[in-house]
Amino acid sequence: MTLTASHRPVLADEITDKLRGMIHSGEWKLQQKIPAEPELMARLGVSRGTLREAIKALAHSGMLEVRRGDGTYVRATSEISGAAQRMYKDHTQEHILEVRIGLDTQAARLAARNAKPEHLAALKALLTERRDAWNSEDYAAWARADWDFHVLVAQASGNPLLHELYVSFGGVFHADLLRQQRRSGFNGLPDEGHGELVEAIEAHDEAAAVDSVNRNLNSCAEWLGV
Repeated sequence: MTLTASHRPVLADEITDKLRGMIHSGEWKLQQKIPAEPELMARLGVSRGTLREAIKALAHSGMLEVRRGDGTYVRATSEISGAAQRMYKDHTQEHILEVRIGLDTQAARLAARNAKPEHLAALKALLTERRDAWNSEDYAAWARADWDFHVLVAQASGNPLLHELYVSFGGVFHADLLRQQRRSGFNGLPDEGHGELVEAIEAHDEAAAVDSVNRNLNSCAEWLGV
């Protein structure tokens, strides 16, 4: 059947939803290049024009980034995250840190209430990975493990919207961590907001969890000069 003009937008919306689902499910990771057009066209059973409409829609929402001559990459795992990343470019480090304080403290409070044994085991494993990377001077791996730790605290909160909002801080968080790491005397293994936080979560002590996060973020603010 030949598609009419009225059918094309409906099909493009359907393909957009399928691509969105692939990204959201983790089939394609952040910063990963998605398959080339011919492969996606065959897999989804659509024309090049329909596929490009869908990719354009997700690029506009901030989930995908089309790099001319290179391909298309995953930029965010949801429209919320994509929009947030665009917004961060227009705000100061101080504004971003103030928002993080709100999200981090609430994530810590809820994690102390809702975290499951598997969350605690994964958090402890990330602390070990973070420590080993720092001690071996693999600062990229250290920053990645530190970020994964904080994302997991947000996930352990049991609030999927808070977790999704927190994930949107990924690029900013990495940049700030590596900026701090380059400063002389910086301690890359603070116990506040990390080891202490895990102990508070394990003890279901919401107040101690929030206090640990606040002390860690106050230290971050000092190093960033905000």
